[in-house]
Amino acid sequence: QAQLVESGGGSVQAGGSLRLSCAASGFYFPAWCLGWFRQIPGAEREGVAIIDPAGTISYGEFTTGRFTLSKDDVEETLVLQMNNLKPEDAGTYYCAARKPTCNVSPGRVWGYYVMDRWGKGTLVNVSS
Repeated sequence: QAQLVESGGGSVQAGGSLRLSCAASGFYFPAWCLGWFRQIPGAEREGVAIIDPAGTISYGEFTTGRFTLSKDDVEETLVLQMNNLKPEDAGTYYCAARKPTCNVSPGRVWGYYVMDRWGKGTLVNVSS
């Protein structure tokens, strides 16, 4: 049973940083596409950053160089480093996985509806 467990959310002031981690289990991690999505109150769930098995990464436009996505195929973890956080970044952040075969096109982030597995989310608060 594929499982994704997020950690690392919390409260920071604007300009601060958070490091979100996702621990995966129950599926062959290196072969799946992975990503972080977020849901801000009143808005549709949107893609933050996604990565494919080859390591190709694409970021949502709003990340503007502030966020960095990485994965460790041995530890089966997906990490999102978020710097220079803004109040509008506040929301629930979800780790998600998409079954193989999949690949990421640079500059394009998938809609949430193509992902196959989800974590329960971790809350990010950013105060001004």
